[in-house]
Formats: sequence, structure tokens, C-alpha cells
Amino acid sequence: MGTFTTGDGTGIHYKDWGDGQPVVFSHGWPLNADAWDGQARLVADNGFRAVAHDRRGHGRSDQPWQGNHMDRYADDLAELIEHLGLDDVVLVGHSTGGGEVARYIGRHGTGRVAKVVLLGAVPPLMLKTEDNPEGTPREVFDGIRDGVESDRSQFYWDLSESFYGFNRPGAAVSEGLRRSFWLWSMQVGLKGAYDCVEQFSEQDFTEDLRSIDVPTLVAHGDDDQIVPVAAAAEKTARIVKDATLKIYPGAPHGLVGDFEQSFNADLLEFLRS
Repeated sequence: MGTFTTGDGTGIHYKDWGDGQPVVFSHGWPLNADAWDGQARLVADNGFRAVAHDRRGHGRSDQPWQGNHMDRYADDLAELIEHLGLDDVVLVGHSTGGGEVARYIGRHGTGRVAKVVLLGAVPPLMLKTEDNPEGTPREVFDGIRDGVESDRSQFYWDLSESFYGFNRPGAAVSEGLRRSFWLWSMQVGLKGAYDCVEQFSEQDFTEDLRSIDVPTLVAHGDDDQIVPVAAAAEKTARIVKDATLKIYPGAPHGLVGDFEQSFNADLLEFLRS
């Protein structure tokens, strides 16, 4: 594990495991790089180099007052790739991390990028608007902000249930996973967590997606209660030039159980293709 300092003086924590073609993971809100540990170990065990960082404000990275916005997240990712001298990179982004990956390409291009994986990702736009009727109403995101401000510990614990689909009948609930989600979430600084809600909900990534000109795997569960598939993956796959859409029946937003195993297999197949 290591830390580097960005151009605006923010320390970014990252993991760097294995050797081979680099696979760089961007995590969802309000988590950190630990959420990718299973996939990072998987790819490192199979001849790839796994790199996963904590977004600014999250996990073990610094918690600056400024810069908690998508352009800066993308620039931090670019600086990490430059710091490690990575080329022929496979970018993998989950949820908010998918927005970070898309914005990275929109701002920095694909000169260092070989492939892209977007898993349960927020692009092109989460917010319900006149032009995006499949999106989520603003009141939902206002409720998230209220939860973060008023009692974030209880809010994160409650969120873990729908995040992993544990509120569905017959779901195999893992208390351990819920505790991990809560622990990761509580490491986010309050300012960074609050600011990021606007970034994952109101940013329009349509033009960023149009900039993706490398093979892209768009993967999403059709029972995602956090990022509805109709407003996200289905639209993204129509925008990205060379996209393969993979829908997992009954799968939630977070990686868990059979869904995680299916995604892992698809990820390795895509990396090797």
C-alpha cells in the first residue's frame, strides 16, 4: 500500500498488488478501495496488476475541504496513473466510481486505456429530469443528504440493506458484510460524503461516455435499488461505441453471493479477451 500527493496537495491512498497488465479499480460511494479486495486479489492471482485507491475524502486518503467534485476525482485518477507510470490500463468503476472512470476519459482520453468496465455505474445521469424520466427523483437524493447530516452512522447501516438486496424476500443476509459496509462508510469525511451526493446524482456523463473508444463491459443487476438499470446501464450501452451489456437477473447494486461470482468470471473473461 502507498500514498501519493496530488497537484493540489491531497494525499491519496492506494493498493498495488501483483504484476502484469494494470487493472485500476474505482470504488462507489461511500466506500473505499477495500470494497474491491476480492476482485483485486482475483486479478492479481491471474497475472494482472491490481491498483485500487481511496477517493479523496474517503477511506485513508486526505479529507480536503475543496475538490470534492467529479472533475477533481477524475484528475486524481489521472495523477495516480501517471504517478505509477501505468499504460495499457483496464479501468473498472463501480457506481460513483463508474462516473469517475467516464469523466477520466472525458477529460484525459484513452491514450493509456485498453478497456473499460462499468459495474452498476451511475452514468449517464441518475437524476430524474424531463429528458431523463427513468431517473431517480431529487427528493431521494435530498433524503440521502439529510441522512448523512443527521445520523450518518444509522443511515449507512440502513443503506447497507438495500445496497446488497438484503431486504428482498429469501435473501441470504450477511451481517458481516453489512458491518464491513458500515465501517468503510464511517471512514468518509462528512464534507466529502455530503459533497459527493451531488456529484453522483446530478452529473451528466453523456459526453464522457461518447469519448470512450475502447472495448467496454457494461454490467448491472436488474434488481439494483440504488442505480436503476433502465436509467444507467441500458442507456450507457447505447451511447458507448464498443459496449457489451451484461444484465444479471435479480442482482442488487453491491457485489454479493452468486452475483459476485458471476461478475468475477465475466471480469476475468473480459480481461483475457
